[in-house]
Amino acid sequence: MADPVRITFLGGLGEIGRNCAAIEVGGRIMLLDCGLMFPDADMLGIDLVLPDFTWLREHGHRIEGCIVTHGHEDHMGALSFLLRELSFPLIGSALTLGLARNRIEEARLLDRTSFVTVADGERRRFGPFDCEFIPVTHSVPHGFATAFHTPQGTILHTGDFKLDLTPVDGRLTDLGVMGAIAQNEGVRLLLSDSTNADQHGHSRSERSVGAVLDRIFAQHAGRRIVTACFASHIHRIQQIADAAIAADRVVATLGMSMRKNVRLAREMGMLRIPDSHLRDIDDVEGLPPGEVCIISTGSQGEPMSALALMAANESRWLKLTADDTVVLSSHPIPGNEMNVSKVIDGLYRIGAQVVHSGIEDVHATGHAKQEELKTVLSIVRPDWFVPVHGEYRHLVTHAGIARQMGVADDHVLVCEDGDQLVLGDRGITRGEPVPAGYLYVDGTGIGDVGNGVLRDRRVLAEEGVVVVIVAVDVATGAVITGPEVITRGWVHAPEAEDLLDECRAVVTQQLKEAFASGEAGTDIESLQRLVRRAIGRLVNDRTRRRPMIVPVVMEA
Repeated sequence: MADPVRITFLGGLGEIGRNCAAIEVGGRIMLLDCGLMFPDADMLGIDLVLPDFTWLREHGHRIEGCIVTHGHEDHMGALSFLLRELSFPLIGSALTLGLARNRIEEARLLDRTSFVTVADGERRRFGPFDCEFIPVTHSVPHGFATAFHTPQGTILHTGDFKLDLTPVDGRLTDLGVMGAIAQNEGVRLLLSDSTNADQHGHSRSERSVGAVLDRIFAQHAGRRIVTACFASHIHRIQQIADAAIAADRVVATLGMSMRKNVRLAREMGMLRIPDSHLRDIDDVEGLPPGEVCIISTGSQGEPMSALALMAANESRWLKLTADDTVVLSSHPIPGNEMNVSKVIDGLYRIGAQVVHSGIEDVHATGHAKQEELKTVLSIVRPDWFVPVHGEYRHLVTHAGIARQMGVADDHVLVCEDGDQLVLGDRGITRGEPVPAGYLYVDGTGIGDVGNGVLRDRRVLAEEGVVVVIVAVDVATGAVITGPEVITRGWVHAPEAEDLLDECRAVVTQQLKEAFASGEAGTDIESLQRLVRRAIGRLVNDRTRRRPMIVPVVMEA
């Protein structure tokens, strides 16, 4: 009997982002990505959402390393937080590790890790892990699918991928290697990207975006063009630069991550922009508008990003006018739609012309759609299948596709964050679940914001707060000072003096009655509960709202 292999899902199942899983072989753990998620609109004040590191901290001494499948934040962005607590090497392509290194260097954590570069098709052993790295096409170059050759057979993880037959760099998803593994040793378990599982047909080739950009640049000749895309989308940046150079424009980058990534990709030979056509952002303001193209960050409408500042007329580098055209060469990530709409609205207020994916085909997805997912399933022919990377509806839809492609119904498992699978001689069983809640980043604090704090913030945002301050003589029951009622976000005090007077009278009356009957007690906490109940009833009766009530009772 071979030793069992465990797969633990810590993020990315039931959501877009926070992708993180762990594979255990021979008592050691190999992490597979460690990404972050951007907060939902109701996560007030939260900057980022990370996987729960509780299980990893408990087993940190067993971590062999982390395979970073590609250079997107939702797959590697949490590393600069996890490395504050644990130390392990990172494994990936040269570009992926270069992008990860930038973030880790910013966090001053380079001494907590090392970088192990692997190449397309390479098979390497890390402790008990026998890993094969298979090229896949995605919206960031040099991503990998990973085949884990384990005592329980081969586990194939696709990473984020699409089947682009004409990629910008010519690097195809290597279905041949996947097919060879399936033919020779078989795939015991397939973990496959589900982001576009509910989208019919095939994804468009990235190369098709280039022709659209060429046409837009021709249509907007004589106008300054500002383009926005992901800083990691090197192929998109290349096509924007090609369109600009063909239109005899110079190119300038805006945004720290864009500048760093363009420099890195040029140094690695992955991005071709001649020095003669590259300008610093400081040097473009005085150039004729028709000779300038700016490639900016902020395509997701992130607050304080370069594009968001331009839309608010607050950029120190560039002031947009009605003579500018802004091209958003992206599609909003789920949850970012409101931010993107706000930026577009701001651009229209300035008078700029705006081109986005709802108007022109200026974006192509990096994720496989249904027919591509079927192709991979038909080639790999897995014994067991688990959909990963997507919201729950994506996972369920992908599971249905797998059954349609011949995977046995009881060999298709839909998992969620925290689930643990045990791959043994007789198949897959479910292990004990592990902690996998949200870990919030709020400013510089990590994990010190819980659901209770977020609930309070939502109440404050939606209903407001009422503070009641009163000083009493506990011995006599006399109200010495107050009650003073202070409100924020509930009613506008100057317009509601009668209501505030009623609040004061109710608190005074309730305290007098409680002391007279002996129900008040002599401790401050009992008096505070009394004040909270009295004000709460009145507020609800008069306004049908439930603001946060903060009683402050002082002993005189």
